[in-house]
Amino acid sequence: MKTRDHTGRIAPRRAGIATLLLIAALAGCVRPAAGPCPPEWWAPVPRESAASWEILPQDAGPGEVILSKRTELGILSNFAPTPFTLDGETYASVEGFWQMLKYPEGPGDERLRDPSVAWPHTREEVGRMSAFEAKAAGTAANGNMKKLGIRWVTYRGQRLEYSEKRQGEFYRLIRAAMQAKLEQNPEVRAVLLKTGGLILRPDHHQRPDDSPAMKYYDIWMELRDTL
Repeated sequence: MKTRDHTGRIAPRRAGIATLLLIAALAGCVRPAAGPCPPEWWAPVPRESAASWEILPQDAGPGEVILSKRTELGILSNFAPTPFTLDGETYASVEGFWQMLKYPEGPGDERLRDPSVAWPHTREEVGRMSAFEAKAAGTAANGNMKKLGIRWVTYRGQRLEYSEKRQGEFYRLIRAAMQAKLEQNPEVRAVLLKTGGLILRPDHHQRPDDSPAMKYYDIWMELRDTL
């Protein structure tokens, strides 16, 4: 519909631009410093090519975006090789940091007392891993933790409840690691800002009762609000 300006003249062009900007803003996808979100974030992917764990970009609901490893949004995944330093130590990725916590810290660690339990990596080795390599190291550690009957991990000598259902010490540690990743990797900050007000969703299936620390997409939205 055409509108008239204060002189009574028809001004369809200005109204059209204003309308488009309003629509974009309501979609939560525009920030003045970043511009509109790339359409490839939602580009359909053939379902036959999807991994069993994967949620595809086209599965996002209204106002949502999937943090798919198939797009630049994958840099927000814990798997991404985005080195960061926390408490004076440097890690290759959040995933490597997370899985490292399951491994013995030193020769006096309780997790080394059972000689029948073999640890395939050192703690330091896992801290230098990313992506599926780090995940595999963590899977091996899960088996050992089950054998030992423990449900805790350690950081700087402190035991942390690994599967806590609240925002406790373990959650705060993982959030601190993600914040360090954000602050020390400019490309992470740039991509996070580009998501504007979109609701961030994981690219893998999760259980409703998963611990808050596992809901990295929620943590990113909290951190985004601080920028």
